[in-house]
Amino acid sequence: MEATFKVEGMTCGGCAASVTKALEKLGLRAEVSLGAHTAKVSGAVDEEQIRQAIEAAGFDFGGRVSP
Repeated sequence: MEATFKVEGMTCGGCAASVTKALEKLGLRAEVSLGAHTAKVSGAVDEEQIRQAIEAAGFDFGGRVSP
């Protein structure tokens, strides 16, 4: 699966790093953009697991931006 998701609440590079780390713990490759407030992920994990990881890191999951 490869998709981009909206991540709300990131305000600094540390926030983006926290989201990246949370997604990488799931075995995903993640590219988090602080400016665009998005996380582009690739790997074999479903959207619900991605939502849970983002929210567990303290941020709001804004849903899928692109497939």
